[in-house]
Amino acid sequence: MLRYTLMRLGIFAGCLLVVWGAVYSGIFPRGFGASNGLWVLLLALVISAPISWVALRKERDRASMQVVGRVDRMKANLEANRSQEDVADDGARAQSQPS
Repeated sequence: MLRYTLMRLGIFAGCLLVVWGAVYSGIFPRGFGASNGLWVLLLALVISAPISWVALRKERDRASMQVVGRVDRMKANLEANRSQEDVADDGARAQSQPS
């Protein structure tokens, strides 16, 4: 998961540098007044999102499989704990009932 996040940040940083260069060289229009920095950030975000979607498909699938594995292990642990509590509760009830 960390690898996917770092790769996504890398793509965003690359797009940010390209957009910054394109804005300051006049290829892309500048923002109005003091909003130029925000304009560059938003434009880089809009450009990097589809690039990340396509370029990181395999890495995203790998990360989702890790998440699914963790969730499955947590569900199994919760079920194991629940069944242990049921056995302990049944044993305590059996001992407390008069014969």
